[in-house]
Amino acid sequence: MVTTGLIVRLEAKDGKEAELTRFLVDALPLVQEEPETVAWCAIKAGATSFAIVDVFPDEAGRRAHLEGAVAKALNEKAGELLAEPASIEQVEVLAAKLP
Repeated sequence: MVTTGLIVRLEAKDGKEAELTRFLVDALPLVQEEPETVAWCAIKAGATSFAIVDVFPDEAGRRAHLEGAVAKALNEKAGELLAEPASIEQVEVLAAKLP
């Protein structure tokens, strides 16, 4: 069961769309090492708009993810890849269908 989640909105700098795409694809193995990240999706929503949507069983799982390898890597690359700071929304999961 999942109860908490994140929606992280990312806007790529002009000309950095492919690099941000590669960063997100390459982040998947890091997330797979996080036992409390139940589901994680990297999404392209437009020409320069991307998002990460992920869910966790509880607040501790969400906090662990926010302090994990992907968050650290994104913080390190943000100035290079993002047109503006990432928008991180902490959300409550009301219902979910997961494998």
